[in-house]
Amino acid sequence: MTAEQQADQDEGGPSRSVIDRAFAILGTFQGGRIRQSLSDISRRTGLPIATCYRIVQRLTEWGALERDGESKYRVGLRLWEVASLAPRAVGLQRLARPYIQDLYETTGYASHLAIREGLELVSIERFQSPRRPTRRPLVGGRYPMHATAIGQVLLAHAPEEVQEQVLSGDLEPYTSRTYTDRAVLERVLADIVRTGYAVSDRQIDNVHIGVAAPVRGADGMVIAAVSLALTEKDADGKNMIHLVRLTAASISRALDAAGFDGSNS
Repeated sequence: MTAEQQADQDEGGPSRSVIDRAFAILGTFQGGRIRQSLSDISRRTGLPIATCYRIVQRLTEWGALERDGESKYRVGLRLWEVASLAPRAVGLQRLARPYIQDLYETTGYASHLAIREGLELVSIERFQSPRRPTRRPLVGGRYPMHATAIGQVLLAHAPEEVQEQVLSGDLEPYTSRTYTDRAVLERVLADIVRTGYAVSDRQIDNVHIGVAAPVRGADGMVIAAVSLALTEKDADGKNMIHLVRLTAASISRALDAAGFDGSNS
């Protein structure tokens, strides 16, 4: 029996494979955790410190993690290189980035691009003022779909089985304005499909009003959404809706010209 097999045996058997544990370790770097100590990783994964150390060392040797001068770990360049080959997020981000940046520079408001992954949205691009106190959403972060304009757009155009899972699940109330009633949210989603945009009035926090529109691939299917984050004192909402829809349409045309559609996902 090898030393690693003995370690697995000592830890109660290989019920969680090394791969599962490695994935769990990498998963702790989500949610804005950029640098972590070994003890942080151990606590968040529930793995013994010795097991964590062994797997973290392997990940570091391969380049998935890097260790800094303070003995803390962060995501390594090798992992980023592999992730950059994923066409769904990176290809879409590359094509959409100039339009998202232009929307931000034109309005001065935080601009955001996201896709749906399972029952959540995943942020893949964001422009906002560095002076803005709220640093969400984080690129690469996952968020619920029912409480934001960009999420509601993605949910409105999701397959029926995805909608059913979200609508029948726990619609967490982030503020008193968050849609938590299934019937109300169903009507909202139908309106989004009909009008071509969504407005979320302070549903994720008590400050921001989100305006979002769908982005379509070359096959006409909705594969992403773009949004602006406003406040009550911001400029005319109707004008912002127009600019968001115009940006979404421009990205859709760029995707069409590049032949980028749902099959790239």
